[in-house]
Amino acid sequence: MKSTSEMLASKEFKDLVRRKWTMSIMMTILLFILYYGYILLIAVNKPFLAQKIGEYTTLGIPLGVAVIVIAWVLTAAYVLWANGAPDAAVKSLKDQVK
Repeated sequence: MKSTSEMLASKEFKDLVRRKWTMSIMMTILLFILYYGYILLIAVNKPFLAQKIGEYTTLGIPLGVAVIVIAWVLTAAYVLWANGAPDAAVKSLKDQVK
């Protein structure tokens, strides 16, 4: 059995924290690119987004909806990853402390 301080200093714990931060930062960067890319597209190329794709709809509307949906998908992917992949490592670390 390891003490809590030994577990916190272990390679397994540090790897778990590194993986979590890596995934969090990657998802943050993807969301940043998604949201601010759309905002920059609005700022830089309004005529492109103003193109009609139907009688009443412009290209900007479905792209805006896509930004929201992709943000939900990225959030769901992170939640599924966070609830699955690291759980075995967390359980193993908890068992070492008990």
